[in-house]
Amino acid sequence: MEDLFKDIPANARFKGPLDLPKPLLEFELMQEVTAIANKNNTSLSLMGGGIYPHFIPSAVKHIISRSEFYTAYTPYQAEASQGTLQAIYEYQTFICRLTGMDATNASMYDGGTSVAEAALLACRQTGRKEIVISSAVNPRYREVLKTYAKGAELFVREVDFYMENGTTILPALDDNSACYIIQQPNFFGCIEDVLSLADSIHKNGSLFITVVDPISLGLLKPPGEYGADIVVGEGQSLGISQSFGGPGLGILAVKKELLRQIPGRIVSRTTDLDGKDGFILTLQAREQHIRRERATSNICSNQALCALSACIYLSLVGGKGLKNIGALCLEKSNYLKSKVGSIFKAPTFKEFVAKSDSKLGIDLEQFYPSLKGMRLLSVTEVYSKDLLDKLALEL
Repeated sequence: MEDLFKDIPANARFKGPLDLPKPLLEFELMQEVTAIANKNNTSLSLMGGGIYPHFIPSAVKHIISRSEFYTAYTPYQAEASQGTLQAIYEYQTFICRLTGMDATNASMYDGGTSVAEAALLACRQTGRKEIVISSAVNPRYREVLKTYAKGAELFVREVDFYMENGTTILPALDDNSACYIIQQPNFFGCIEDVLSLADSIHKNGSLFITVVDPISLGLLKPPGEYGADIVVGEGQSLGISQSFGGPGLGILAVKKELLRQIPGRIVSRTTDLDGKDGFILTLQAREQHIRRERATSNICSNQALCALSACIYLSLVGGKGLKNIGALCLEKSNYLKSKVGSIFKAPTFKEFVAKSDSKLGIDLEQFYPSLKGMRLLSVTEVYSKDLLDKLALEL
């Protein structure tokens, strides 16, 4: 043991016994831990901002807990793991149908890394250095983007939003603008006018990137139908628990012209020598592989278990179910908004901003000093009318 610690200076080592309480029997320990856990406030508190309390069918947890799937790691001898590859392939199919895009990877870490990787993709594709992003995009995502951009010697320009509507002011793009990033619905829950953006963005030679809430796509037009080149977002809403903020599921989908620039890996369907269906890793340029000098991302671990959860969730709810869930979020959120009011005039989906001195929702002053005293309130399908009536009194 002394040899193990010999490289640590003596003055840096802890000396003497640790000041720990006396040992407990197992059942005594369980009682103590349970008592501590019960102090947590687990009630619904109108918090959202990227991580949401949606109902998760019990089949999701049951299936992902099976030994065939219970690893989030990418198989290195991929074709030997046909079940894992098929699950990823099915996930990719769902995301492409949901977003209206041609291809998706599987997958990034979370919404923030998806935004950053999409911006890097745009800069590689266009050869430009400036990333233009709406300040109504999730502040956490923008912070991740700035970190990525600093290391890559890229410049991030933020575009302000209208204080009356809560929607983004149309930006001016120049010859150095690689892309424009907007969130739909945006961080304030407001519905952006995205239908006419693509022409002006593409006319400048820039790429159009949309950040989405996948649940909203049960109601809103898919980004592929209004000209988006890249679609990113946080997939936690698709059957993944909140778990105090992670892990998440980074969605990243592209038009076919950008296929070879996509980070991560893509699973494809093919046939073997006997004519039987099979699945393969088609694109997998990554820093751990032999083509590492052509890797498009340093993210080398696949969130396959989270992607599988989303795949199972979408299989269970289906297109009609996803539309119904989106409608419930919209109706219940608007019900609470009718009671407490909203500072923005733009229509909203499942979040809105209200003036309140309560502790419910998210305090927006930490991100937007001009919104002091304002709270971002989020309502999903799991909120009952009685609970909303009760929470309205606290606001």
